[in-house]
Amino acid sequence: MTATAAVTDGRRLRGDSTRRAILSRAMQLASAEGLEGLSIATLAGDLGMSKSGLFAHFGSKEELQLSTIRAARRVFSDEAITPALAVKGGILRLRALLETWFDYIGNDTFPGGCILMEAAAEFDNRPGRVRDLIAETMGMWMDLLVEEAGHAMGRGEVVPGTDPVQLAWELHAFGLGLNWDRQLNNSPDARERAKAAVETRLAMAATPKGRRRLAKA
Repeated sequence: MTATAAVTDGRRLRGDSTRRAILSRAMQLASAEGLEGLSIATLAGDLGMSKSGLFAHFGSKEELQLSTIRAARRVFSDEAITPALAVKGGILRLRALLETWFDYIGNDTFPGGCILMEAAAEFDNRPGRVRDLIAETMGMWMDLLVEEAGHAMGRGEVVPGTDPVQLAWELHAFGLGLNWDRQLNNSPDARERAKAAVETRLAMAATPKGRRRLAKA
């Protein structure tokens, strides 16, 4: 490696590290104050950076918002999805996805709760690139739940004729309720109530085979 290449590589690494640090703080602020309250000026002031320095990384408020959502999506994937993928597919993985999601909601990763849920509520009626990225992200999560519900039915663990989309929709609603109850009411038993709701709904949808697997896990 030439001296010039080494310097260039070092600058790139420092730039990537700075960008990660900026986005980490941006996610924290956006979860508590909303994406609309996130701007290059306010974030620069919070981080003690110059606006021009922050602008060099993102270029506009919209790009900062989009980058923040992408960073939040990676956190969501790491904390709410990846751990559940180690569980056998079907009804057990479907339950595991809900449990790891509930853990993510309740582990104080973000001070204002799930940033993706907050952003969805904030931008649900505001057309544009930010809304499109949020909708795409949440759609991918819902598709995963629907897919596992379908696998569970294909494995004989869920009653034939069950609508996987409807089942996933209902299970997802329990997570929304958990986030709401935890953030608005600071409810200490919100997670246990959400977990109980999932267990009841899965038991209703499960075949005897599915209920045996849920009971043994």
